[in-house]
Amino acid sequence: MKFNKLLGAVLLGVMILIGNAFAMEKININTATSSELQTLSGVGKATADAIILYRKQKGLFTSVEGLVNVKGIGTKKVEKIADSLTVSDMEN
Repeated sequence: MKFNKLLGAVLLGVMILIGNAFAMEKININTATSSELQTLSGVGKATADAIILYRKQKGLFTSVEGLVNVKGIGTKKVEKIADSLTVSDMEN
């Protein structure tokens, strides 16, 4: 009985650690696909496609805050999703 409780506690701990590792992975707005961007809260297909189009026309983002330059994205939306995003160039 004690072994089963210990095993259950260990498995629960491992599952929590794995879940946190996935939750911490951020989306790179310079490399993300439309589908990846759509996993963000408040970002649908049109917004995701606008981000990609902006990136193609204007170049890579230098900061997450640069998303406010994309049509349809305001400061509040950027603040809401900023913790889920990262920015790096294609080589990193």
